[in-house]
Amino acid sequence: MAPNLIKKFKDKQLLQQLKSGDKEAFIKVYDDYVEDVYRFVYFKVGREEEARDLTSMIFLKAWNYIQSNSLSDSRTLRALVYKVARTSIIDYYRESGNKLEVSLDDENNPIDVVDDNQDLAANMDQESDMELIRKQLPLLKEEYREVIILRFVNDLSLEEIAAVTGKSKGNIRVILHRALAALKEMVEGEMEKGKR
Repeated sequence: MAPNLIKKFKDKQLLQQLKSGDKEAFIKVYDDYVEDVYRFVYFKVGREEEARDLTSMIFLKAWNYIQSNSLSDSRTLRALVYKVARTSIIDYYRESGNKLEVSLDDENNPIDVVDDNQDLAANMDQESDMELIRKQLPLLKEEYREVIILRFVNDLSLEEIAAVTGKSKGNIRVILHRALAALKEMVEGEMEKGKR
């Protein structure tokens, strides 16, 4: 069996255990996803304490949702958790009126972009490019920044991002393409300024 197929099977099995009220299964879900969800939340709220509080609340909401719902609108457990995270962050901003203030250079919450194909030499050559990307990412519009974070920082599939955002997979593909094009244009513009 392909690793992705095994993961989906285990995910469905875990979801069934959660629906039956298995608290051990919930602890496993928490352990598997807490760091990624925290990073996603931190990117959105920009403050460590609030990100921790929201992350805890997200898992509680996910548990309550699983216990009280048919889950017909969520294809994977991971997508469900991120969907709850996304709506919780939206509620947080509605209730508090806070503005996003996040630094991608925070030493307490380092950001690693997932890239399995990168070797050490390529990594060294791209360090300055990554620094430019880190500086430009917060300047992207929210929708673009969100899909880039979900795809490349949290490593969600296009299907999972679609489930989280409520958009079609094709729409997510287009948004991601536009987001990467906008980011590339911004980075290249910064590089041109640096040459002058």
